[in-house]
Amino acid sequence: MLFWLKKTLTIPFLPLYFTMLVGSVGLLLLWSGKFLRVGRALVTIALLSLLAASNKGFSAWLMRPLESRYAPLSDFDTATALPAELQRCQAIVVLGGGHADGTALSHVNQLSSAALSRLAEAIRLSRLLPQAQFIVSGNNDPRYPTHAKILEETSITLGVEPGRIVRMDEPRDTEDEANGIARRLGNAPFVLVTSAWHMPRAVALCEKAGLHPYPAPADFVLKVNPAEEFSWLSFDLEALERSTKAVHEYLGRFWGQIRQKA
Repeated sequence: MLFWLKKTLTIPFLPLYFTMLVGSVGLLLLWSGKFLRVGRALVTIALLSLLAASNKGFSAWLMRPLESRYAPLSDFDTATALPAELQRCQAIVVLGGGHADGTALSHVNQLSSAALSRLAEAIRLSRLLPQAQFIVSGNNDPRYPTHAKILEETSITLGVEPGRIVRMDEPRDTEDEANGIARRLGNAPFVLVTSAWHMPRAVALCEKAGLHPYPAPADFVLKVNPAEEFSWLSFDLEALERSTKAVHEYLGRFWGQIRQKA
């Protein structure tokens, strides 16, 4: 129940949906000939929201605090070069990132860019931590293989030993994933691999579940010099996507705070 409530309450606040909802109400008021000032105000708010969310500078401003929270892991030459805390990790956990169902594409090409980036980082680390379990996660429509299954088969294709892989087919969201990890690992330290912009919320949920994650962020969307990323005169769909991801994360953190106070 709470899962669907969260999804339902989140959607209207995502930039594109917010623009469509507020703009549509404003247009209806204008066409009706009533409440013209309210209608003009809503249409203006909708247009300004879309412009802001599509602006490269604004989207970078929203995203930077999320992606800069945890530093990316270096290209370590050998396992002995790893930090001691990382060497103690007994598992590598890859959080789900989505894929395409019902296609003739290979498993690698079925994965979303986020899922593929997360998996690539996890496989890189798995070669430095050969004794660590390789845990993949994600639910799906019952008509299709779970996301965890697609990640498992892709991992095998890319050289991960099948005996190392553990699937979590049940989790529908990050909170479910944190609880699933807790049931499997208890207090054992583990490497947590997810998108850099998603990592702060993922770590918070894991720690709330009593876990000890070692953050390994992947799928960075801000890949240019910070001095160059705040382009306030440029607009594109990539910026809109960045803004949407950032707003989704902030809403998720706000939802978590509400539930803690309830």
